Amino acid sequence: MLILVDDEDRVVGFDEKMAVHQNGGRLHRAFSILIYNSSGEMLLQRRAASKYHFGGLWTNACCGHPVQGQELLDAAHRRLQFEMGFDTPLEETLSFIYKAEDSKSGLVEHEYDHVLTGTYDGDPVPNPDEADKFKWLPVPDLRADMKRDPSRYTPWFQIVMERLADD
Repeated sequence: MLILVDDEDRVVGFDEKMAVHQNGGRLHRAFSILIYNSSGEMLLQRRAASKYHFGGLWTNACCGHPVQGQELLDAAHRRLQFEMGFDTPLEETLSFIYKAEDSKSGLVEHEYDHVLTGTYDGDPVPNPDEADKFKWLPVPDLRADMKRDPSRYTPWFQIVMERLADD
């Protein structure tokens, strides 16, 4: 059961994962994790093609949702370990609300997204059900590629990178 929230991130209810993403989407709590190495490169994953929405697109290191009764950071650490095979200290950098429809699946992400950042210097071991590739990329190269071909990237990751550029 995902956590439904209002535009101030206050809990207003709970609903099943797929129901939250159907019929125009319902605003729910989520997180996006950005991982940097000591060289300043960012870890990207390509979402597995089999993902229920936005499959095959490049995105930040890990994303997910806390569930009913779960704290945001606990959920983020558990998901990072599950998706990418490692854990590291995380801190919240920013948050925002967005809405995006996946044209292939018809599912909608309507999220209050908490962006968490951390540092890691190893290579991840991605769960193939979640990510079929990963790469470390210098942020200027990432920004250039996103500008050249934004369709290769998830909508929330594009917003995150825009917000970080404003800081």
